Amino acid sequence: MRDPAESYFKCTNRERAIFEAGIKLGTIYHQYVGVPINLSNLESLENAIKDSVMVQPFVESASVKIDPEMVKKRQGVYKYITLSGEMLTVSVVIKYKDESVEARLNYIEEMDYPLMYLGGKNE
Repeated sequence: MRDPAESYFKCTNRERAIFEAGIKLGTIYHQYVGVPINLSNLESLENAIKDSVMVQPFVESASVKIDPEMVKKRQGVYKYITLSGEMLTVSVVIKYKDESVEARLNYIEEMDYPLMYLGGKNE
């Protein structure tokens, strides 16, 4: 695939792949956190998030999982809650030219933070 924006980037192909991975994870986090959920729409929301990232440039694969146990525990009187970063487990593989990177979004309990990072441990 020809990249019409290539001349705007002064970096290696790996650095560009990493940049693109950050864009994808940031988009997922900031677009979907706060969406109303319950057990009946988890799978459709996981698929919607995955499908939306898959149409973006340079995405080779993606997986999205929302923790159903957290949803069960937190459902209130109206039987729904809103999606939070600690419920998400996301992986995207970005391929830019000859370089591929895997980026993840996972809630890291000891940090109490939904961390976006490259490869590494899948918590």
